Amino acid sequence: MADIAGLAAGIAVGVGVLGPGIGVGIATAKAAEAIGRNPDAAGTIRTTLILGAALAEGLGILSFVLGILLWTKI
Repeated sequence: MADIAGLAAGIAVGVGVLGPGIGVGIATAKAAEAIGRNPDAAGTIRTTLILGAALAEGLGILSFVLGILLWTKI
């Protein structure tokens, strides 16, 4: 039974971090493109990017905590 909990924890963390990782990568690319097109709006774009990245990384941390909880069978 312990093997199944470890597998579930690994899958939860792996899949849970995959989405935010891809999302932050796409957001960073689009922000760089937007700043390249309109350098005067760099401050606003950067602020929005940092806020979005923080929220996406929060989802990654949440999946990590879920994986730990599954691993310890809480």
